Amino acid sequence: MRRFSATFSVTICAALAMATSAAAGPGARPTPAADHHQHLFSPAAAAWMSSSMALAPIDADELVAQLDAAGIGRAAVLSAAYAYGAPSRKVDHEYGRVRAENDWVAAQAARHPERLVALCSFNPLKDYALRELGRCATSPGFGRGIKLDFAASDVQLDQPEHVERLRRVFRAANAHGMAIVLDMRASRALKRPYGAEQARVLLEQVLPFAPDVPVQVSHLAGNGPGFGDTPAREALAVLAEAAARQDPRMRQVWFDVAAVVRADLPADEARRLVRRLRQLGMDRVLYGSDAPPGHALEANAGWDAFLRLPLDEAEAARVARNVVPYLR
Repeated sequence: MRRFSATFSVTICAALAMATSAAAGPGARPTPAADHHQHLFSPAAAAWMSSSMALAPIDADELVAQLDAAGIGRAAVLSAAYAYGAPSRKVDHEYGRVRAENDWVAAQAARHPERLVALCSFNPLKDYALRELGRCATSPGFGRGIKLDFAASDVQLDQPEHVERLRRVFRAANAHGMAIVLDMRASRALKRPYGAEQARVLLEQVLPFAPDVPVQVSHLAGNGPGFGDTPAREALAVLAEAAARQDPRMRQVWFDVAAVVRADLPADEARRLVRRLRQLGMDRVLYGSDAPPGHALEANAGWDAFLRLPLDEAEAARVARNVVPYLR
């Protein structure tokens, strides 16, 4: 059983990033050691998901080329297999398709084992959720983490049955030593309730069931773009306040900025965002780009946008060095 330390150790990638910055001297542009939010899409998944968004397949070679263009060493590859479990659509052989997409992502990441770490995914409300988690935990291609998407899976934190199913998944992930990457924003399309109340449920009723593994809250508790989503800001405030008071339930919780920091972020949103990042603590803020297929320089452009925030050099360098344990 794998266990993760909450103490930030320095990986080879992070050490190289720090050495490069130090050699260049003060004012040098830091480079992220890792991109904590990337995706690969098989041809089958891209076709399935294209009914709601324009997607094209992307494989590991394309992603590594994108990382090379940005000077980024490693990336978390988050499977999109959860899309087959979306309750808004029905598909034949659903669980078989979930397995196939997860396996395809794992096989792609295995082509670049020093660069990519694959995380499997599924709808946590499905009857097969624990079975797939267990399968991924024993697969050599996974075993390091899972990815959950509340909006796509229509998870509602104000529904007791949903909370209980989440607890089971968190407990199982913890038992297997698997990190959890979590898109916690409830569905906008279905107008599900979301905000401070739902964040408190996560903090008080779900996080305690995975105390020993990293939990990465994606998109700063929203889903982007930008920082203008008021319910997401309210949810993030609850978690940031808990982090600031050193709530033990936040000991293993990190936050990625994927899709939130954009080049066109208004100045007032940028200042509000920086205040919240400082409240979270820069040592738990992770760079992620969530680059869509066909945008070869998105990882680099996303980091350029992050560096435009009104942070000081030490804060930007801290985020660049941060690498969550499952990527080390």
